[in-house]
Amino acid sequence: MRALIDTCIIIDALQAREPFAEDAQQIFLAVANKRVMGFLTAKSAADIYYITHRHTHNDQKTRRVLSTLFGLFELLDTSGMDCRRAISSELTDYEDAMMVETALRCGMDCIVTRNLRDYEKSPVQVHSPSAFLAQIEEGAGEE
Repeated sequence: MRALIDTCIIIDALQAREPFAEDAQQIFLAVANKRVMGFLTAKSAADIYYITHRHTHNDQKTRRVLSTLFGLFELLDTSGMDCRRAISSELTDYEDAMMVETALRCGMDCIVTRNLRDYEKSPVQVHSPSAFLAQIEEGAGEE
């Protein structure tokens, strides 16, 4: 399964934000153990840098965090066409619409986010972290 992971899930894991950290960290483990293929957008990488740097106040440490993430997750570029298509999307949040367009173009099976409400009209399947983890478990039982 090819899953595009939203920025909020990454930050939940990195900053151990409760009550979300456990599911987020389980997603990291599923990706690390190759039970799923995890992807981030390049835009998310920039956002993760900004949020992590604001938390650590240390550029070198923040870059190490990103380097580790890039070893775990694949990166997807958001194209100009994704940005253009997002303008006419039925999703009201432009950033989320860009993520959906990138996911569609890159053949993602799903998007994992805590922000389900903004993705209600997404043509790409969207899962909460707990629903995604349950789906992974179901898939493991079918093997």
